Order: sequence, then structure tokens, then C-alpha cells
Amino acid sequence: MMKKILDRYYALLKLVLTILIGVLIVPVTMQIFARYIGFIPRYVWTEELARFCFIWIILIGAMIAMRENEHFTVDLLPTPKTNRGKAISLMFVDLMTFTLAVVFVAWGWPLVEFGLLQTSEMAELPMVFIYAAWPITGVTWILFLAERAANHIKLFRSDAS
Repeated sequence: MMKKILDRYYALLKLVLTILIGVLIVPVTMQIFARYIGFIPRYVWTEELARFCFIWIILIGAMIAMRENEHFTVDLLPTPKTNRGKAISLMFVDLMTFTLAVVFVAWGWPLVEFGLLQTSEMAELPMVFIYAAWPITGVTWILFLAERAANHIKLFRSDAS
């Protein structure tokens, strides 16, 4: 049941990412045409909207990469020879990632509270929509890491027989 929920959430993230990339194209295209065609006005809100879309695109991409296990990793540990060793190594790496996810949630939440009181300078968008990206990313990472932890436990137990 939990896997189905995470699968649907993952599909939603991919859809939102696709929509945001489409939305990003509009203000960037407007900026480009405004630079080279004199009769198109230069809108200042386009730069801000593009930046906000870009922030969300990066963080949603990081969420998707976490689920697909395609986020970058650095091999510092020796390559384990057993499934048990592989599981322990993977759990250690995921524990470090979990720590970062907790930081995103813990330090991101005060940003969300602060964002409730602010609007952006040019477009006057509520900043809470931008600042919420960090704790949402942290919570999403925690969910996907919990799913991976279950797989690591299965791998760890596979050597026990």
C-alpha cells in the first residue's frame, strides 16, 4: 500500500517538474525577445518567476533523483563483498542523506514561517511558496529513504540464511 502511495507521489513529482519546465520557458522567452525586439516591453517580473521556477525545478529534480537512486554519490567506503556488507554500506550512505534531509526540514520550517510574512519584490508573490520547497524536499527524501531502508534490510537479511 505504501509503495503505491509513493509511486503516485513520484508520478505527481514528475508531472509537476514537467509543468514547471513548461512554465519556465514563458518568462525566459519573454526576456529574450524583450532584449532584441524594441517594441516588446521589458517585464521585471519575468526574471523573478524564472528564478522561482528554477528553484522548484532543482529541488523536485533532487526528490526524483532520490527515488531513482540517481543522486550523485561519492565512493569513500571500500566495495563490500557480501550482501550484508553492501546493505551496511548503503544504510550508512542513506543515514548521511537522512541527516541532510532532517536539516532541510528543521531549517526549512523557519523559512516557511518567515515566508508567510513576505512577498517578492517585483511580482509580489508570497515567498512562502518558494521557501516551502526546502522542507517539502526534506520530507520527500525521508519518505523515499524509508522505502530504500526496507530494501536494504531485505538485502542484509539475504546473507543471514
